[in-house]
Amino acid sequence: MDLGANYEIDRTAEFILSRNFTRVALQFPDELLKDSTRVVRALRDQLRLLRKCGTEQSGDNNKDVRFFVMADTTYGSCCADEVGALHADAECVVHYGHTCLSPTTTLPAFFVFGKASINVSNCVENLSNYALTNGKSIVVLYGLEYAHSIKHIREALLEASRLSESKSELEVLFADVKCTVMNPSDDHKNSNGLVGPASDCTDNSTFGSAPANNYSIGGLTWSIPDGQRMEGYLLFWIGSDNSAFANVVLTFNGCDIVRCDATENCLVTDVSQQKRILKRRYYLVEKAKDANIIGILVGTLGVAGYLHMIHQMKELITAAGKKAYTLVMGKPNPAKLANFPECDVFIFVSCAQTALLESKEYLAPVITPFEAMLAFDRGSQWTGAYVLEFRDLINSCPLKVRNGSEEARFSFFHGGYVEDFDLQEENGGEDNEGTLALANATEKVLQLRDNPKSLIKGTAKSGPEYFAARSYQESFAKRKNGYEPHEGIMTKLEKQVHGKQCMLLRTGKSIFSESPPGFGT
Repeated sequence: MDLGANYEIDRTAEFILSRNFTRVALQFPDELLKDSTRVVRALRDQLRLLRKCGTEQSGDNNKDVRFFVMADTTYGSCCADEVGALHADAECVVHYGHTCLSPTTTLPAFFVFGKASINVSNCVENLSNYALTNGKSIVVLYGLEYAHSIKHIREALLEASRLSESKSELEVLFADVKCTVMNPSDDHKNSNGLVGPASDCTDNSTFGSAPANNYSIGGLTWSIPDGQRMEGYLLFWIGSDNSAFANVVLTFNGCDIVRCDATENCLVTDVSQQKRILKRRYYLVEKAKDANIIGILVGTLGVAGYLHMIHQMKELITAAGKKAYTLVMGKPNPAKLANFPECDVFIFVSCAQTALLESKEYLAPVITPFEAMLAFDRGSQWTGAYVLEFRDLINSCPLKVRNGSEEARFSFFHGGYVEDFDLQEENGGEDNEGTLALANATEKVLQLRDNPKSLIKGTAKSGPEYFAARSYQESFAKRKNGYEPHEGIMTKLEKQVHGKQCMLLRTGKSIFSESPPGFGT
């Protein structure tokens, strides 16, 4: 496929001229960065052609457009990198490649999904055969890179159903792409900032009744007839086994799911490996219940509603009698999070397709906001439903946290019932004067403890209290009899002893029977 069609040069140039943008940020993932210079040249040529033909008459179209190529994104490459674009003072972002289509907060965004190759006949054959043998209604979902071929797949499926000798009616529903142009969203609860559907991608229709119930995930939207539930449908995914597919499997874990691998031209019916992730996530929820100090990781600065979700997490953690710290560090990794050993668990606030971090290499678990609500709300129970999109949690009813509950909680890790911190003690300072309450808290944190094991990480209620309980021992000798070893050099001297013990440090005598190499007599 040629460059102009794959990167939609014509539509992109028309979008830039229609909005009179003069500074445009082009965001490429790593695998497409090699084409960035060719795309820039093609866009400049097309803009000159449009001005010359006079197709755009509104605004000042004689201004030159400056392009800024963004490669290393601040967070996930699936989200529009508004932070990087604002550093270049750009007026909009053109996003190329795989995307989650999360609404932006500051800049308008234009999305180019790309056009991955697919064998339409093979896909239709797999879809029709599995639909006839399964007997369930089907919802066709797909990676956005295959959105250009859905129209052809639907037409071929209609033709195949007419030529089929089977008398059973084939009920198939195709999802639609939300949009290709997105405006900043001011309302984090209701507004999606979407502008129109993707052109010629899909046709929102079904071989059945009129749709009534709306669903949306990963930039796709569809409706099912009133009175039906998603558990009664078979999900047919067209695309690779990536984060978008994992999002679908976890969100609709009660549905039967099959995947058509367009790269290998095969049908994958076993998705048990993806559903096994739920067992791991439930384990992390139970582990998070025993946490006392929680770090909130900011995994996005552009998705609409992220600030509201951070505040909601703080309120949830505080109401549960725990301590919360907000951390902004870009893309998290084990080395970065190891700098915060006082945190028992981290909550990762990000888009749905980057929310799941494999935390086996981390010192503390990393959970999602939905898992945090399950862990810190004493009255909640997991029904099997799973939510990765934090904006769906904002729209839902706020959870009621039981403050001051005297009931003991069973901990699977301690093997018995445990009592959470007394919230009355935490909030007792509200009735006292502010200065006195601060003095009491400081005295409690800085008090000396003879037994270094009197406070462990599991019972520390704040960062200062955790670090106040830590003790550091000398590696080569104890400080006794008033002897104060020199810092730094003693380690080098110890290496020169050639295995001799430094027990003579206690007497204050010379630690060498003879001058070590490199030292004078």
